[in-house]
Amino acid sequence: MNSKVADPFVAPIPQNAKDYPRGLYNPLPTFRINEKSITSGYAALAETLRHELADGLRVLVVDGYQGVDWPVFQQNLADAMQKLSIAADWIDVGTCLADEKMFLPKIKPFLGGDDRLFGTQFPFGPEVFFDAEKIADHRIRAAILRSEELGKLTIFYGTGAALIELWDKCWYIDIPKDVIQENARKNKMRNLGAVAYNGFEEFYKRAYFVDWPALNRLKRRLLPQIDRLIDLQNPACPTQIAGTDFHAALQELSRSAFRVRPWYYSGPWGGKFMQGHFGVHPDKVNLSTSFEIITPENGIVLESTQNRLEFSFDCLMFQESANVLGEPAARQFGCEWPIRLDYLDTIDGGNLSTQVHPRPNYIRRNFGETFTQDESYYIINAKPDARVYIGVTDDCDPDEFYRAVQNSVENGVEIDIDKFANSEPSKPHDLFLIPNGTVHGSGRNNLVLEISATAYIFTFKIYDWMRKDLNGKLRPINIERAWKNIRFERNSRYVKENLIAKPELIAEGPGWKKYLLASQKENWWAVHRVEFDDEYEMETNDTAFAINLVAGESCQVTTANGRQMPLAWAESMIIPAAAGHFNVKNTGKTPCKLLLVFIRPTVGISEPLNNPSE
Repeated sequence: MNSKVADPFVAPIPQNAKDYPRGLYNPLPTFRINEKSITSGYAALAETLRHELADGLRVLVVDGYQGVDWPVFQQNLADAMQKLSIAADWIDVGTCLADEKMFLPKIKPFLGGDDRLFGTQFPFGPEVFFDAEKIADHRIRAAILRSEELGKLTIFYGTGAALIELWDKCWYIDIPKDVIQENARKNKMRNLGAVAYNGFEEFYKRAYFVDWPALNRLKRRLLPQIDRLIDLQNPACPTQIAGTDFHAALQELSRSAFRVRPWYYSGPWGGKFMQGHFGVHPDKVNLSTSFEIITPENGIVLESTQNRLEFSFDCLMFQESANVLGEPAARQFGCEWPIRLDYLDTIDGGNLSTQVHPRPNYIRRNFGETFTQDESYYIINAKPDARVYIGVTDDCDPDEFYRAVQNSVENGVEIDIDKFANSEPSKPHDLFLIPNGTVHGSGRNNLVLEISATAYIFTFKIYDWMRKDLNGKLRPINIERAWKNIRFERNSRYVKENLIAKPELIAEGPGWKKYLLASQKENWWAVHRVEFDDEYEMETNDTAFAINLVAGESCQVTTANGRQMPLAWAESMIIPAAAGHFNVKNTGKTPCKLLLVFIRPTVGISEPLNNPSE
């Protein structure tokens, strides 16, 4: 018989528990803006066009991200326009895409060859995918059409439409990354300009390393010029916002506490805790990961009246990086939000793969990333038997370890991983520090809050327990890459002395104490934990914070601009540097523990990024 936990906040979790009650975690956070700023439906878009035609609109460009269902959008908007007697000439810029044989040689060096997972960051925009002469012809045509008589409308539409450069109004359609990936898994879309679909694995690799970097460069250029932003994750009912209102919302966000929309997926080692406590995807076999704050993947949801509109997190960074990060960090990281928070749920699941992340210059030279994937595991909750693999054993022989892994891959032989990989018991509020080059992996029965750098797919698996993924395929093992990056000096003794956080009291006041948990020379972020009974307040001092309520039921965060945002146990939030003063008030019945993760202000000034660099 299953044992149900009575208290959704109990920690540690009883060993025999199997059902986990719903907590206060909100999987769909929103940021409210002025009433009636967001409208919905094609009729509203057509009405917008009617007003803009009277104001001189002749050429409209509708660009958009990968994954837009352009035929559905075009047909539905045309039908809505017809009801208002609005005629238009539609020009599909998708017909300007070059043949694959023309652009594949230009992107092939960035696709990683036969590597199933990794390529290299593409350094240019989407122009490479298009026939330059056809785009030039449309540019000339747009110039001529802008001199037509009032009332004649031409709409250039499709991903890359803004490459024609000339228009009276520019609309942009955004699509969330999880929606893109779900549609790709269902074979509903292709890579940019691709004719064939060769499976999700190949789609994602090219999207991550080529399509998305290219389209992000165009989105960044366009952002100041966007006259209307459209959320088309539901092709039957778009939501939209005027560009002026959108830019104002970005500015307001950059001075306010806010949450991004998390999203979740299943994996071969996934657990059951998030499904119960977070109240998400009860129909799935498990949930392994929650993307809490990962800039390239998450969106932010605006709410106005009863309408919601989601846009990609990177839009905020493109416009407001200095406000969000603070001036010193923005100099170092530009438009990248560099702090990643995500969950790994292995409660009633399995062990993660034994793995390692690349050293700083290895990831730069081989994959084009700007900083490496340093990590740490904060244990939010766990069962009494939980462990974390971290470092190698004191008597680990690198050559013997290599031969064992190679034999496992070639002959399907299981490894006694405990002979080579060190493991430590884990309990709620432990923090394990995992700088690059450290062998690691969560064991079963942990809810891990992964605090790390935003680089997030560069995992070199060493041993995966001879386990297949949810599609029945063995996951790739990266022996050669792993052995070029493992720091074998990080053995059991080193781990106990250096990689298990020992909280140090650094400040206190009436009803609160602040502890330093982590501040390592190997990476650029620090972790503090504030423990308080009623409330805590502080100044950002031009520093941005990613925060998470790791104990207590709920609190309310208020920034200097008067914005109030709720934060429940296990939820993550961003406090931008420009927020200035913020106050956190306990709204639950038990004391709170709040994690503060931030970029050390000395990084890029008195100390380099990722030191040591090799």
